[in-house]
Order: sequence, then C-alpha cells, then structure tokens
Amino acid sequence: MLSPDNYRSMTIERRDDGVAIVTLNRPKKLNAVDSIMHSELTRFSTDFANDDDLRALIITGAGRAFCAGGDFSEDDQVTQSTDGKKLWRESRDIVDNMLSCEKPIVAAVNGYALGLGATVALLADVAVVSPSTQFADTHVNMGIGAGDGGQVIWPFLIGVNRAKYYLMSGDKIGGEEAVAMGLASFIVPEDNQLLPRAIEIAVKLAAGAPLAVAASKVAVNAYLRSVSATVFPLAAAAQEQTMASNDHQEAILAFQEKRVPHFTGK
Repeated sequence: MLSPDNYRSMTIERRDDGVAIVTLNRPKKLNAVDSIMHSELTRFSTDFANDDDLRALIITGAGRAFCAGGDFSEDDQVTQSTDGKKLWRESRDIVDNMLSCEKPIVAAVNGYALGLGATVALLADVAVVSPSTQFADTHVNMGIGAGDGGQVIWPFLIGVNRAKYYLMSGDKIGGEEAVAMGLASFIVPEDNQLLPRAIEIAVKLAAGAPLAVAASKVAVNAYLRSVSATVFPLAAAAQEQTMASNDHQEAILAFQEKRVPHFTGK
C-alpha cells in the first residue's frame, strides 16, 4: 500500500478518484536525492502497483525543482552515505520497478530535473512540463558516467545520436524544446498549471478500463526492460569506475566550494 506513514523524503496524497500524488519533499535542497530518498524511490512505484485502491499516480517535486539529482553536499553525499552494493542494487530497482508498474505514472516536472531526477521523470508514462522546466543528465559534471538509467531512457525518447550528446555534455534542455524533441509529452504556459494539468491527465487515465490501460503500456515497458537488462549493468559498472576517479573527487570538492572543477582525466 502506498501510505504516507512509510515515507520520510516524500509526501503522499491519496485522492478519492483513485489518483495518488507523490511529492519529492526536500525543497531546501531542490529535492536532491539523499540516501533516504534513494531507497524510497525504489519502492514508491511498487507500493502504488500493489495498491488496489489506486489507478494512477503523479510524481512531482516540492518547491522550485522536481529533483536536482544526487545530493553531493557535505552532510549527505548519496554516494558515500549508502553502501556500494546497496546503491547499485537500488539504482537498478528504481528503473526496473518503474518500468514494471502496469498502472499509469504521470510526472509534473517543475524546474530542474537533473541526473537521477531526469531519469525518474522520463521513466514516467507521461511527462508534463512548463517553459521553466530544465532537463539534463548532469552525471558528467560530477566526473561520473550516466549509469543510473539515463543510457536506457534518453536514446529511446530522442534517438541515439542526440542522446549521446546530451549524456556526454550535461547540457540542459528547456520545457518547450523537450516537448519538440519528444523528451516530454505536454507543456503548460505557467508553472502553476503543471499540477492541475497532470491531475487532469491522471484522472482521465484512472477513469479508463484498468486492464486495457495496463495492456496499452505493458509491451512498451517490457521492451524498455529488455534494453535495461543489457544496458544497465554496463552503464553501472562504468559509473562505478568513474566514481573512484580523481575527477569525481575534484567535482565534489568544486561543488562544495561553488567553483568550476578542473578535470585531469585521472
């Protein structure tokens, strides 16, 4: 059951129309992923899938951002506060559990959706954005490879060549461009219309025939799961290697000191 009592980094709102709203709730950190949120991201989609009273789910972020990626601040570096094997297992579970969910998931993407935040938003069945939305896979900015799902979902949505550029560069994509290139589904004119539009979509999907709705996404997600089975272990192993590099440590220090990192390729 998707219960608010079981989550610390997210708020859970259960509506009477079968729609649940999951809000990433670390607004002072732009909802950056700490160890607690990383663990909870593995199970929100499974809890939703197993909840007979719910038919559709919205995921969004509190405050100015959807999710700014991993937390690399001194008080909770997600890569240091979580056991290595547990971290990689959780990263895989975040992707596979979202793709295994047969009920519709809608992302209301407010502000930044970076790194893992972008992956979570893009794994949703429908992504609603505004002009201020900013997608980017920023792992390279931290001196590490895009290993937690970006190499699975970005090429599927926007094509291999374009995806490789954005994964290698970390460049940001605004809301209007994201819709134009197929990275996101719908755009609203203003930020305050994001959640109402996402609710409108979720309510419509929740009112549909549940078996038919599930049957209309399950094969697509099965294809993505087969891609993930091939891509994810390679991407995660490469990311683990880069996390042991001097460049990654330099990126963390530069992040904490609010300066541009100097990468040496070591």
